Amino acid sequence: MNSEINIVSGEKRGHEESEFESKRPRLDNQSTTDSSSSSLYLDTSSILINLYIFKINRHMLDFDFEKVCSVSLSNLNVYACLVCGKYFQGRGRNSHAYFHSLHEDHHVFINLHTLQVYVLPDGYEVKDSSLNDIKYVLHPTFTEEQVALLDQNTKHSYDLNNKKYLPGFVGLNNVKANDYVNVVIQALAHIPPLRDYFILQNFENSTQLVQRFSILVRKIWNPQAFKGQVSPHELLQEISNASNKRFKLAEQSDPIDFLCWFLNSLHKDLGGTKKQNSSIIHKIFQGEVKVESQMIIAKTDVEEKDRSFDVDREIVAKRSPFLLLNLDLPPPPLFQDEVEKNIIPQVALTTILSKYDGRTPQESAGTLKRSQLVHLPNYIIFHIKRFTKNNWAAEKNPTIVNFPIKNLDMGEYLESSSAENLSTHYDLIANICHEGKPGKGKGIYKVHVQHRGKDQWYQIQDLIVEEINAQMIFLSESYIQIWERK
Repeated sequence: MNSEINIVSGEKRGHEESEFESKRPRLDNQSTTDSSSSSLYLDTSSILINLYIFKINRHMLDFDFEKVCSVSLSNLNVYACLVCGKYFQGRGRNSHAYFHSLHEDHHVFINLHTLQVYVLPDGYEVKDSSLNDIKYVLHPTFTEEQVALLDQNTKHSYDLNNKKYLPGFVGLNNVKANDYVNVVIQALAHIPPLRDYFILQNFENSTQLVQRFSILVRKIWNPQAFKGQVSPHELLQEISNASNKRFKLAEQSDPIDFLCWFLNSLHKDLGGTKKQNSSIIHKIFQGEVKVESQMIIAKTDVEEKDRSFDVDREIVAKRSPFLLLNLDLPPPPLFQDEVEKNIIPQVALTTILSKYDGRTPQESAGTLKRSQLVHLPNYIIFHIKRFTKNNWAAEKNPTIVNFPIKNLDMGEYLESSSAENLSTHYDLIANICHEGKPGKGKGIYKVHVQHRGKDQWYQIQDLIVEEINAQMIFLSESYIQIWERK
């Protein structure tokens, strides 16, 4: 019968015993021929482990994709091969990872959940400090001290290709048509209390949506990344599942629809209720508005634009919480000559905010309404209603909104009896804009976010990250804005 020579003892071994058995280090309770043979065996095993570690190819590792086996598509007990980067299930003798180690001569695998590293097919765990950078990229962790310094950090980091990137200002890959998700994630990842919460908290027992958003925020701010970009693939898959395919990877959707769904889903998954401040989402974004309404009684001697509240009739008042404020743009001119067609209409942000001053009436479905803010949240989201749909096509209002980058005073829209001992001045921290024609897939979304430490604004469109002058931001067709209380 054919046999092999043991590389340590020189004893013959039958082919029915795997050649890899000879590479497994002896345990303390295993019998050995003599002490010198045992020492030599362990030294040889140590050399083999170092050889396996040397073969690890960090350039092939990409932990951004959904953690499912590349063969069985199972998401249970999945390992990543640290040589080729592929995902395989299990590490037992009948597992896909085991067969991969035999067929491809790839021997080092990391458990994508526990971060434990094993050598296969032998099956023993490897504990080596040289693997810590891989574990950190797979699951970045931060201390409270590190998080407190995120906004002040002005140092660039370098990826494996020695390309520099600025943590927190990295591009997100557009898998197919998910730019509408990317801009929302980038904006939310730059809201300090929200970012800090999802970086520091332990979400091991939370929903997949919460866990995957948390890990994505960590990766965006990772100063030790292998590459200067991140793929949101894992989160996108869970968004598609959690929304029952309402939001898809391959079909562009409206970012305001996604933002509303996402914030409400996070609120619910974090144990939030209708009670005030029951989740971090409501603590940050929830405000309160008072809406007064009155049924319209048509009068022949009153023009539609001059209609106002009749103090002699009943006025119904209702207070409602809000996570964002809708702002209406004035309709663009219908008939324009050749000169006027080249002039883009403009409006001041304070003008379209007047719907919340408690005086300006709005007509809707036979009802006259006026609104006023009762409680201002620490972070206000504005939805500038730029798109409309009719039976034929989607239309886009090209009106440019003029706004200050800093010191927007919301005090005049706050009910006097609700005056709070808090600042009513806000600074812009994120601006999502649209470029191109209306309709799914016909335009692109970009986001502007600020680096506080450098006092520099950045424009991010998927993987493209570039500096932008603050004075150029208001020239964009703003669609969603996030403002921070000073």
